[in-house]
Amino acid sequence: MSSPSQQSSQPLIATFGEFSQLVDYSLMDQLKADPNATEDGDDRVARQVFSGHFVPVMPTPLPEPEYVSHSASFFHQLGLSDELPHDKKFLGLFSGDASVASGPMRKFGWATGYALSIYGTEYRQQCPFGTGNGYGDGRAISVFEGVINGQRWEMQLKGGGPTPYCRGADGRAVLRSSVREFLAQEHMHALGVPTSRSLTLYVSKSETVTRPWYSKGTFSSDPDILMDNPVAISTRVAPSFLRVGQLELFARRARKKAYPSAREELRMLVSHLIEREYKSEIGQELSFADQLVVLAQLFRERLAALIAHWLRVGYCQGNFNSDNCAAGGFTLDYGPFGFCEIFDPEFQPWTGGGQHFSFFNQHVAAEANFHMFWKALRPLIEPEKEALDRFDVVRREFADEIQKHIQAMWAAKLGLSEYHQALVKELIHLMSEAEVDYTVFFRELSNLPIEVSQIKKSFYVRTSQALNDRWQSWLESWRSMVTKEGNSAEISTKMKQTNPKYTWREWLIVPAYQKAMQGDYSLVKELQRVLNDPYGEQSQEVEDKYYQLKPREFFNAGGVSHYSCSS
Repeated sequence: MSSPSQQSSQPLIATFGEFSQLVDYSLMDQLKADPNATEDGDDRVARQVFSGHFVPVMPTPLPEPEYVSHSASFFHQLGLSDELPHDKKFLGLFSGDASVASGPMRKFGWATGYALSIYGTEYRQQCPFGTGNGYGDGRAISVFEGVINGQRWEMQLKGGGPTPYCRGADGRAVLRSSVREFLAQEHMHALGVPTSRSLTLYVSKSETVTRPWYSKGTFSSDPDILMDNPVAISTRVAPSFLRVGQLELFARRARKKAYPSAREELRMLVSHLIEREYKSEIGQELSFADQLVVLAQLFRERLAALIAHWLRVGYCQGNFNSDNCAAGGFTLDYGPFGFCEIFDPEFQPWTGGGQHFSFFNQHVAAEANFHMFWKALRPLIEPEKEALDRFDVVRREFADEIQKHIQAMWAAKLGLSEYHQALVKELIHLMSEAEVDYTVFFRELSNLPIEVSQIKKSFYVRTSQALNDRWQSWLESWRSMVTKEGNSAEISTKMKQTNPKYTWREWLIVPAYQKAMQGDYSLVKELQRVLNDPYGEQSQEVEDKYYQLKPREFFNAGGVSHYSCSS
């Protein structure tokens, strides 16, 4: 990756013609296409895909596309001009019109299949054919892959229309979910959490789709009305969109010997994963078996660190299946996600998620996904007994490794160099009883308060004298440890770099997408500015609006405190 100074010294890419020259289709060039696919990508009807790593697909363009926003910070990182999102051809491509492709670009994109497992249990019933051959990118279509400033990036349309994996759906995304994903990815990046990135957001001025959602003021757990929504396309970007579920799919086929080349296709996909996500960390001189051992170690480290980050910032994935688990170890698929406001270890924003995918259970879900990763790769390493033993040790040590990361995270949030189990255990009890706001509490704690009154700004409930006394006792124990760590001002500063001031609050996001549905994108752009500087001390106006507790009227409100995955 080039440094900012190197990027700024180079001329910005300002035309679609210049942008098109960056294309480099490693996935389509190195892996196998579905042999039953069309050559031109006219492949938008749900069907079984029996083999091959991808299906060429033509996206479905948005009629009358209109610019909503783009990520200026990411554009700057890529060396792209801020005028490029308004370029007619650039706008066309990233609103679904692949016919504008020029130069070395192809006039179609690609979609991939993957398998589904939930907590280590393989599922096939989500596939309309009951075989697992129809499950995959139902409305996600990649349209660009290339190397920019020395880094390979893949750009994928979310809501680009149906693919063979659409399971009979329309392949569209509504503006509501597109605004959420567009804002959330960049917020997570600003928080320092590994994540896919947001490039652009376009909306159709004429096409709508009907989706179930929540009526205003309802406390229903399930959507209670049908709403017409403008369709939109957000473009998400990552080094690759390879998932654990993709590895699983080919491992299942190899295990069943579904076709003669099934095992070879699994090996090809794993090699491609190494090339795309781990090339700089895995020596190419190693045997393939040894490469897989190192791959498992690296993925374990990334996944463990990711979960610790999620807990640090209050993020809950909501539906952390293997198909939502990026094999590159970053956050992917912002559908039923949410951020914990009132502290609750069982926080779960998605009505279909259940306790098993709740806030404090995310490390367990991660281990289940890592198990499926290990299980998928294991057949490729079995002939090498010594390497296999080391590979299995990596799996067995996952729980210990992730706990090390989580404990280090708690220590950092508290300004300590070491984890103190009793201190954290009592804190979790106190936070639950006082129903603290997770973000406000830790930010106020970063000021190194002496008295309980100094943290009450974060409390949602009035506390008893007995609870106040317990808080005071905890504060005194914590401060006695902090004072031994060194300079208080430096500790406070470091804590504020760990504990954000501004977080995702759904009740502040809802007005943004509601206004956007009326053609007013001002709140979307305001939220971009605020959420992209989560650790900074922003203006008093921003603090008054965005640094506050959740109003009572939004407690248990449908579409705010909880929501379906409808998008």
